[in-house]
Amino acid sequence: MFKTIDFDAHFSDYVNEWMEAHRAEYRNPDAMEADLPKVYLRFLNTPADWLEGITPGAYFTQFEDPKDLVDWLCAYCENGVSIPDLLLEQIEQVGKPCEKRLVALLRSEAGNDAKMTAVGVLRQLDSTLPKMLYIQWQLNREEEDELADNALDSLREMGRGAVQQMLEALPKANSAGQAALLDVLANYPGYEPVYQAAIRLFRSRPAQRALFASYLGKLGDERALPELKRAAEAPETGYVDWIELRSAIERLGGTIADRDYSGDPDYEALHGV
Repeated sequence: MFKTIDFDAHFSDYVNEWMEAHRAEYRNPDAMEADLPKVYLRFLNTPADWLEGITPGAYFTQFEDPKDLVDWLCAYCENGVSIPDLLLEQIEQVGKPCEKRLVALLRSEAGNDAKMTAVGVLRQLDSTLPKMLYIQWQLNREEEDELADNALDSLREMGRGAVQQMLEALPKANSAGQAALLDVLANYPGYEPVYQAAIRLFRSRPAQRALFASYLGKLGDERALPELKRAAEAPETGYVDWIELRSAIERLGGTIADRDYSGDPDYEALHGV
């Protein structure tokens, strides 16, 4: 069984002891706080009795087996103990051999905290191994889904290498999934399925009209202009939505007449009335 030692708690104790010992050397708390990075380095390099004489900075470097390191990460999450940055740094240092273990974690019944951490570590490793899994998570996702959002950030960082697979997945996704995929695909204009999904969601989800207008503006397709203008001129369109609609219209080379929004609470809040 892996020991889930709370490194953060031990560092907190170390800092408190250091502050008590050195308080008189500083004029104010800010000056003391400025030296905390040096204190952390000292903590990393000081042999600790709670690690049987090993320095905190060297503790995890003793372990290089990907299974052990990733299982250790899971143990921390299962026990509700903060995952040490030093463990994550060691996983990143071991690098590629850990990728398959991390993806296996993502496919397992592990808790959300462990999966969120694994997505972040894989992103630090510039891994594309979980690309199709991340896309799969978007297909039937909920509107609010922090794990799917985290995966979407990774897809965004993969750039054009993920575009074709996202395009293929777009028609299969539910409404929330299509909106999520569009958040990335809107940065790559010229694909007809992307435009069609964006204009359809713009029409069907008026509460998010500003969001989909921004996507249409990015896509640069002038076919969207009539729809954007009708929405901008609609009596029920509020000031904040109108601003985003105007921006999209102008981005596509169109123009729209100004409107008087006196009395609109958003307008008055933004303009200090």
